[in-house]
Amino acid sequence: MIQTFEDIIRRFCPYGLELKDSDGFTHNWCTLIPELELAYRTSIHASTGKTPAMLENDGTLRLQNHENKSMHDAFEYDKQKWDKSHKTPEFKVEDFILVSTLNFNNIQGQKKFKDSFAGPFIIKALNGKNSVQVELSGELENKHPPYPVSLVKHLASSDKELFL
Repeated sequence: MIQTFEDIIRRFCPYGLELKDSDGFTHNWCTLIPELELAYRTSIHASTGKTPAMLENDGTLRLQNHENKSMHDAFEYDKQKWDKSHKTPEFKVEDFILVSTLNFNNIQGQKKFKDSFAGPFIIKALNGKNSVQVELSGELENKHPPYPVSLVKHLASSDKELFL
């Protein structure tokens, strides 16, 4: 432990005995020892798969349990907000779609004048929920036909009549 701790202190104070943090405060290396010790004692080690505090005290520190609960609560809150506002688009075979040109480098002209979406194209097949097989034409024929759903959007129903 002493050798590991010496290495940690050397990494935090590589240029002498004083350290300046992002706020411009100067710290002596010995003022960092409590924080470094807490970081060391609460990190999971590869050889044991447990924290040193868990091995010494037959349990975890309360701080770690509190952090885990806080992280879990924050994740659940974000998940609820995402699920509330996000609707996964549902595609069917033979739907008209537009394909994002975000990753296309072979379309002629300057990038800033390119359309955000190309199309309309028809869906040939569905590859699960996250990918669609597109029937490409024109200058996009050489592109790989499966596209992730994140780069595809439905064509407005009023525009479909123009392409039938």
